[in-house]
Amino acid sequence: MEPNASGPLSTGVPGLNDVLGGGLEPNRLYLLEGMPGAGKTTIALQFLLEGVSAGESVLYVTLSETETELRGVAASHGWDLSAIHIREMLPTQDALQPEEQYTMFHPSEMELSETTLRILGDVETLKPSRVVFDSLSELRLLSGNSLRYRRQILALKQFFAGRQCTVVLLDDMTATEHDLQVQSIAHAVLRLEQSNSDYGAARRRLLVVKYRGQSFRGGYHDYKIERGGLHVFPRLVAAEHSREMMLTKLPSGIDKLDALLGGGLEKGTSTLFVGAPGTGKSSLAVQFAIAAAQRGESSALFIFDESINTLRTRCMGLGMEIEPHLASGLIRIKQIDPAELSPGELVHEIRLAVTRHSATVVVIDSLNGYLNAMPDERFLIVHLHELLTYLGQSGVATLLVGAQHGLVGMQMQTPVDASYLADAVVLLRYFESDGEVHQAISVLKKRGGVHERSIRAFSMDHNGLNVGEPLRRFRGILTGVPVPIDGVSAVPP
Repeated sequence: MEPNASGPLSTGVPGLNDVLGGGLEPNRLYLLEGMPGAGKTTIALQFLLEGVSAGESVLYVTLSETETELRGVAASHGWDLSAIHIREMLPTQDALQPEEQYTMFHPSEMELSETTLRILGDVETLKPSRVVFDSLSELRLLSGNSLRYRRQILALKQFFAGRQCTVVLLDDMTATEHDLQVQSIAHAVLRLEQSNSDYGAARRRLLVVKYRGQSFRGGYHDYKIERGGLHVFPRLVAAEHSREMMLTKLPSGIDKLDALLGGGLEKGTSTLFVGAPGTGKSSLAVQFAIAAAQRGESSALFIFDESINTLRTRCMGLGMEIEPHLASGLIRIKQIDPAELSPGELVHEIRLAVTRHSATVVVIDSLNGYLNAMPDERFLIVHLHELLTYLGQSGVATLLVGAQHGLVGMQMQTPVDASYLADAVVLLRYFESDGEVHQAISVLKKRGGVHERSIRAFSMDHNGLNVGEPLRRFRGILTGVPVPIDGVSAVPP
């Protein structure tokens, strides 16, 4: 049968249509497989509810769960299943009686034909445009052997092919051996995977195994199940968002800092603030967000390492007026829990900040927390590269905060070496002089244009961030124990 001219069917699952290249092609048979608890029933109900909202007749055939159990699932999401036709194909209580047990025939010879006839009769009567079978494991057991099982699936496919019906088969993958017979028959195969880490929430991922005649977004896509249904977060592909734009300057509002940076940071670039804990990396990043808000531009802060209240208290102590911009919505702060948020959902939140709230400055504080959010650090750099490329092509100035291990000296280590990914690297250092601990700031690289090569004094007090004059009377500041030149040891203000 020819596909429906009206285009693909919406699945009703946020993000899934994007992964599938638009949705499901009508009048085809699809396979949705996954271990128990992965969310197959939830997706199936969302698919049928989407059909109901379009005025279609839909049918849910359950071979394992009762209608009461299905309505319990729906109630947990706040759904009304009154418009969905539900047919239970479960054994009755009478089947447990001895006189009902089969003796002359194998149960598959009797039960399979009876089940099939009941299903086909409902389809002829209701004429549904969307049908869900839950689940294939029961049908596989009723078939008795793999040959009969494959023939049964092929017969169902042929039956529905002439009835303007889109069919989704659910498979809980409980068979001892994962057979590929239904995969070869189905028009498309979607797999739901669930893995449990030693700590934190389970990570759920979706994979499109195949989709005949349709380009789709390959690879794994994170998803979550919450009240209201299942939400898929499509994998970010930066190449799909490529566009040309001018690199305009974003000043910080601190003259000497802007002079150090050659006029400020550029839109569409990424900057890494790196240094020991407490050197002022986060405060510098927030300063750029406040400066953007003062120009009427929007910023988004994603913080891993401190609470929102701590950040607000710190800004208040430094005289940085962030509260008015939080109230106006020009600065938005989201606290990230690495144990609960998947990398795909984090990227989704960042994309929303750019597309929905038009953020021109995005702060990720810090890369150490971002590393903990990734299940496998081997892919962190690739993941980060895609994100920075997307933000750069969207004209966003991305500020990354990276805390180094150690406090003073050259043997400082960074758990995530993102310096080669960033367009600019700003280094903050402690050094000792005259029995006191001082701070210094310098710019190691900047692809967006020229910048100062000098190392300047840096401090923080109740008046805010202070960038001083170049420290020209010292040698070896980055070692942490500088040597004064010409016997001068005083640090310039």
